[in-house]
Amino acid sequence: MNKPIKTICFFILALILSLGITHAQQVAPTPPMGWNSYNCYGSAVHEDEVKTNARYLAKYLKPYGWQYVVVDFLWSYDNPPGSHIGNPFQKNLQDGSFVPWLTMDKWGRLLPQPTKFPSAFGGKGFKPLGDYVHSLGLKFGIHVMRGIPRQAVWAKSPVLGAKGITADMIADTTSKCDWMNHMYGLDMSKPGAQEYLNSILDLYASWGVDFIKVDDLSRPYHTAEIEGYHKAIVHTKRPIVLSTSPGETPVKEAEHITKNANMWRMADDFWDSWKELLNMFNYARNWQGIGGPGHWPDCDMLQIGKLSKRGPVGPERYSKFTDDELYTHMTFWCIYRSPLMMGGNMPENRPLDLKLLNNPEVLAVNQKGQNPKELCHNNDSMVWYSKIPGSKDIYAAVFNLKNDNCEVSLDLPALGFKGKVLVRDLWKKQNIGSYQTQYQQKINKHGAALLRLTPINQ
Repeated sequence: MNKPIKTICFFILALILSLGITHAQQVAPTPPMGWNSYNCYGSAVHEDEVKTNARYLAKYLKPYGWQYVVVDFLWSYDNPPGSHIGNPFQKNLQDGSFVPWLTMDKWGRLLPQPTKFPSAFGGKGFKPLGDYVHSLGLKFGIHVMRGIPRQAVWAKSPVLGAKGITADMIADTTSKCDWMNHMYGLDMSKPGAQEYLNSILDLYASWGVDFIKVDDLSRPYHTAEIEGYHKAIVHTKRPIVLSTSPGETPVKEAEHITKNANMWRMADDFWDSWKELLNMFNYARNWQGIGGPGHWPDCDMLQIGKLSKRGPVGPERYSKFTDDELYTHMTFWCIYRSPLMMGGNMPENRPLDLKLLNNPEVLAVNQKGQNPKELCHNNDSMVWYSKIPGSKDIYAAVFNLKNDNCEVSLDLPALGFKGKVLVRDLWKKQNIGSYQTQYQQKINKHGAALLRLTPINQ
């Protein structure tokens, strides 16, 4: 790096610090938007499929703000041809070693399996794939499991950056994931534990990783390890989004998680059922008022489009949500300002799937709305709203929760309006008319309306 560029970088860093802008606010000032491989490919996504989805994102969704391409779990495992196995448990051989053996370097750091990711051959890791994603003007992300590989503990792999420390000296062998036994937790009080996390994040940064989803952090809530990943990201000096998964992140940890992560799951994995969507409304209510620049409660991925091509839940299918439920799904994620991570295999998108993802007025609700709150909620209907910066306008989302089509009402004075209000339907991209005390709209069962409310002469 030449001196003029160094001078500019130091000036920018000093300016950021002088303004009090945190690391989190730098990397996720608005809810991250992108695609994740899990819902359509489980553990068995291949490099060509990641690239195909990246090209789709770049062509059709990048102009609307979508930018992340995330490879989800088990990229170090060699799925045999036709394998849909989502969580192959490791077993011990006679000498104590493990099968399946995950691809790993001498420092106990997992590497992408070249059978699934050919460009990783020769120890190149994810750098070639990250470079490809970046060449499309997008950002690259990966999923990892919390802790350190059990096989590294067995092998007594040395810890890079911690002289004389090996993996067995920093592992907490009592700390295990219930549903995947590849990892032990880290005892963050041990010398070398933070250095191990620093070493894996340095590796990811060298690959060009912009987003890391760390699994098995929230149940129970692993305070020290969450802090460790945050410190390791700061150590890299690379702007990397930290996403914790899965839920249920305890609401009592709100202060801690907002300081250490950019997004966190509120619940277990969300799938395409109306019951799970109703449950998500309840989780979201508990976290309302906590999201903001740099830290976002996460409703989980969008169950839109072609799902479960190779698992992990149910047969290959298009989302089981009805068209109206799909609108409710996307409407709520937007009004709530959840991160938007598309879960379906995008090249197979139907016209409706793309329509749900490329409406700039709807996406503005997610990216620009402020302080989303629930106005009312009963068994029949629900209303959420948020403020629009720089104006007196309000975004409002109205939901029909009944099993029948019905009229749903919006109380305008309850939102602070004192006179006439212009109502604009954001999905239809058209003005509906002006109303003074109440706006009513017939909404199909399990459907929703997303509105922009503008006061007239107030």
